[in-house]
Amino acid sequence: MRNIIPELRKQQGYSQARLAELLGVSRQTVISIEKGRFDPSLPLAFSIAAIFEKRIEEIFQPD
Repeated sequence: MRNIIPELRKQQGYSQARLAELLGVSRQTVISIEKGRFDPSLPLAFSIAAIFEKRIEEIFQPD
């Protein structure tokens, strides 16, 4: 699954560590999601969308 999390994160000025802290996950989880190696759970996807004030489908797109 592709996503635009790195772009959104940089626009907000968040490091991967800061985003992980806001989401309550590890930095490694954020890295894995950004690289498309790990698809977030639905609750985590909703949390990501809420942080960036976007809809889930604006952030994640199927390959």
